[in-house]
Amino acid sequence: MPGMRGTPDKRLLRHPDGPVAAFRLLLWALLWLAPAAAAGAIHFSLPEYRLQPGQLAVIVNDADPLSVKIGEYYMRARRLPLRNLLHVRFEPGRPRMSTEAFSALRDAIYTGTPPGIQAYAITWAAPYRVDCMSITSALTFGFDRSWCSSRTCAATRRSPYFGYAGTTPWDDLGIRPSISIAATRFADARALIDRGVAADGTRPEGTAYLVSTSDRARNVRAGRYTAIAAALQTRVETRIVKTDALRDRNDVLFYFTGKSRVTHLDTLHFRPGAIADHLTSAGGQLTDSRQMSALRWLQAGATGSYGTVVEPCNLPGKFPDPGLVMERYTSGRTLLEAYWQSVQQPGEGIFVGEPLAAPFAGEARVEAGEGQLVLYTNSLLPGSYRVDYAEFPVGPWRTLGALRVTRLQSSFVLPREGDGYYRLIAPTSTD
Repeated sequence: MPGMRGTPDKRLLRHPDGPVAAFRLLLWALLWLAPAAAAGAIHFSLPEYRLQPGQLAVIVNDADPLSVKIGEYYMRARRLPLRNLLHVRFEPGRPRMSTEAFSALRDAIYTGTPPGIQAYAITWAAPYRVDCMSITSALTFGFDRSWCSSRTCAATRRSPYFGYAGTTPWDDLGIRPSISIAATRFADARALIDRGVAADGTRPEGTAYLVSTSDRARNVRAGRYTAIAAALQTRVETRIVKTDALRDRNDVLFYFTGKSRVTHLDTLHFRPGAIADHLTSAGGQLTDSRQMSALRWLQAGATGSYGTVVEPCNLPGKFPDPGLVMERYTSGRTLLEAYWQSVQQPGEGIFVGEPLAAPFAGEARVEAGEGQLVLYTNSLLPGSYRVDYAEFPVGPWRTLGALRVTRLQSSFVLPREGDGYYRLIAPTSTD
């Protein structure tokens, strides 16, 4: 038939039986060509490993012009569908929201949330607190005092999202992790959003700074720094620095420290997508903290941060685990996912930043050898994956075996059946 080994014959588009018959013939021609197009090629697909833009809902407070402006800009920057923009209305600017007002607000948000949404982004800096909970944790879990210290310095309820390996927390766990695209000026919010978008898939070269300070009460994460650096050095340049504050560094990708205030931020250059936080009591009191607000990190150029809104004491479980943040982020997860999955007891902590920033997303490479394939990627978390093969993209698929992935593994030997299509099915996935 003329045209079948190049582009489809244009005569198919002018079929005498009409457009439907023409479409059927064109579809048949494209399917007939598929084996030729795939000949001599290996195609490989990984399981979904991060939150997708269409799964995030953005919440704006219609009574707050800054919130509305931030939300509209973020929707455009991330090209989110209009259905993902949720509207609420309440008096803006107050640091604290009552549990009664919040319960009504949360009910309205969840009722208006379209199907498929797995996470939320709010667009205001205040209120940042609902009684003893942060507003991001209260929106995620619902207000419940079990997420707060029942007595001074007590541990709290543990998050089911801590260490979670999936991509659909609403479907799997019944929660939607939440983050605040927080700012007090639109220029700051726009710069934050632009950094997050610019970071995607760039695999930035930068340094993770694990800063050990002289503040003994707030330096409690430093005990794990050596183990973190040893484990993650192959993923990202990691340096343990003994100082009360970094200065004059132009490659900051991660910055974890323990101080009530961090100086010399104006001398630092943060890479797009950078994460930074300081373990202290009131960093999450975004607009009226007696210490340094987490917003200061974003104003200095970081893309994400974290802080507590009430006195947490210095329990490490109430703050991000630097090793888990770095591991999940360099595995291609979004900022929202990497940060949330690193905090064991997040009830009193607020997450701020650009939710979908994913500097390490999209990295996967396959090399074909005699009788085997070698896959290189950081995106697979520990577990057992099924290896499937098909000659054509639509199947039929058959299972070649299983792939066992260990922590921080980045290269994998797979059986090679021939040219065609290979896929990995995650442990929790179903056909």
